[in-house]
Amino acid sequence: MMKKNKIFIACDSTNISRIKKILRETQNTKLKVGYKFGLEFLNSKYGRNFLSKLKNKIIFADLKIHDIPNTCVSTIKAIKDLKIDYLTIHISSGIEALKACKKISGKTKLIGVTTLTSLNNKSLKEIGYSKNIYQLVSHQVKLAKKANLDAIVCSAYEVKIIKKLFKKEIITPGIRFDTRSDDQKRVVTPKQAYKNGSDWLVIGRPITKGNIKKNLQTLIDHLSQ
Repeated sequence: MMKKNKIFIACDSTNISRIKKILRETQNTKLKVGYKFGLEFLNSKYGRNFLSKLKNKIIFADLKIHDIPNTCVSTIKAIKDLKIDYLTIHISSGIEALKACKKISGKTKLIGVTTLTSLNNKSLKEIGYSKNIYQLVSHQVKLAKKANLDAIVCSAYEVKIIKKLFKKEIITPGIRFDTRSDDQKRVVTPKQAYKNGSDWLVIGRPITKGNIKKNLQTLIDHLSQ
């Protein structure tokens, strides 16, 4: 049996009806589909309650936890009831926070966020980093490995490097069918991302904007070419 391509569909909205539509129209037998809910949805009026009742779905909570160790741990404890499959934490929270969170994460896979796909080398220099993206991401991945994290989030540009350092799941955002990047800087096509070695792709607007079923079919056709 052919291995299914795995995608997380980014449910970037606060509108529950829209979220229900995304869930309804992305059921597909040719892909393994999970759903990513970020800060926008989880901080909305009805978001948390909706997520607490969602069943039989692969749930990715993209909280990007980034704080002192005690607060990071307390945050994970506070969302235990949501039955989350994947949860993000910034690797730059530090090794102490990463290890403490991994210790109490239970069945939830803890994902280390490296460097956001909205940043490039110029952005890093502006922030105050002296390393370039490849150097910084490689350094971050070594920390994630030391903390025994379950997965890594990075752009597809760094996947080949990361694969040599990290043997678990690699999740890739910044995916576009064409060269338009919107607010992302480091973007690639789905086919190229899988070719580079990504395990999961995170895709939002290219699927959820416009005709969802048609967009999903476009993705399937793109991958089969």
